[in-house]
Amino acid sequence: MQIALTRKLADAAGIKCVPPMAGADPLFSWTANWTNTFDRRKEDMVILVNSATRFTVSVYGMKRGKLKDLKPVMLSAVRNTLLAMHIDPEVVEEYMRQAGEPVFITNHDRKLTAWLNHQGLDAAFVVADAVNETAGKMKFNDTLGRMVSRRIVNYSGPSAEIFVPAEEMIKALAQRTGKPVFRYKAFELLVALDLEVYSATRRVIVPANIALTQLHDLIQALFNWENRHLHSFTFTDSSGSLPDARLVMSEEDRRYDPEAILETGHRLSGFFPKYREMVYTYDLGDNWEHTVELVREIDECSEESPYLLEASGQAPPEDVGGVPGYLEFLDIMGERKHPEHEQMKAWAGYWTPVLSDWEAKPRFIPV
Repeated sequence: MQIALTRKLADAAGIKCVPPMAGADPLFSWTANWTNTFDRRKEDMVILVNSATRFTVSVYGMKRGKLKDLKPVMLSAVRNTLLAMHIDPEVVEEYMRQAGEPVFITNHDRKLTAWLNHQGLDAAFVVADAVNETAGKMKFNDTLGRMVSRRIVNYSGPSAEIFVPAEEMIKALAQRTGKPVFRYKAFELLVALDLEVYSATRRVIVPANIALTQLHDLIQALFNWENRHLHSFTFTDSSGSLPDARLVMSEEDRRYDPEAILETGHRLSGFFPKYREMVYTYDLGDNWEHTVELVREIDECSEESPYLLEASGQAPPEDVGGVPGYLEFLDIMGERKHPEHEQMKAWAGYWTPVLSDWEAKPRFIPV
């Protein structure tokens, strides 16, 4: 593995780089920099960008003192980022084996440096959002680069090709290893939001070991919620009596329910298939209760997920006032002569009463 270090990173880490190796395979070549996540803060993030695919790896929490361990940290981050995409561990290890031991080289490629700067800026936004969502409690993360790699980029070569780095890396791994890239246990879920006059449903395949924090992000995306409010997961036994487990976002939530469990660190496989159903509640004021049903278990999923299979029924707009408020909202929106129609229409913004073709289209949803 050949890693070109910017002068800034090489000097900070005290590394003397060697000249680039002739004929190096671009799939095993990376360019790396040391940058900052937030304005006016000292550098705290290492970014690596793959030369063949523009696939990005980010390591947040890399203060100067940690740069002495740069080589093992980088290797671990590449491995962990690929595994976080649920790529078959055998494929990941084969890539790492073929890549070999890292060699740090001087950086002279302007195009790769431009890629690095662009991806580094995107990574700063992604990591900053994650830090803010955890109220600053996230001190280290080496897998969020996968989210940056989901963004469309425009290659500035002669063909002006537009591509998604993560997709290019997946293709390259399949070609290089000759193995299926994905092989993992998955669940098919049916998520339903009962709105009295109809039910908004989403059928989706997810990795069995998806983190509950990621499942929260997924449900937010599926129903176009804006992640403004508190949420919880509740698992109840078949009798439907008192909940066996209620998982919440933070310690502050536990002040109102001391028996609740923090969702961080828990995965869906820790509850399904022991339970066949749970309730995801969003916005404890409007009290949107989504029933999440385990439809089937998939022993070996060979496709990337989370993957939306089908969707029906539009979700309500944020802060509409729960089901009663939504029913009133629908009445006003459906009656053009209603005195509050124009005001309500302006408040609703881009909300539409039916799902767009894109919203209902089967597709991969990154979380």
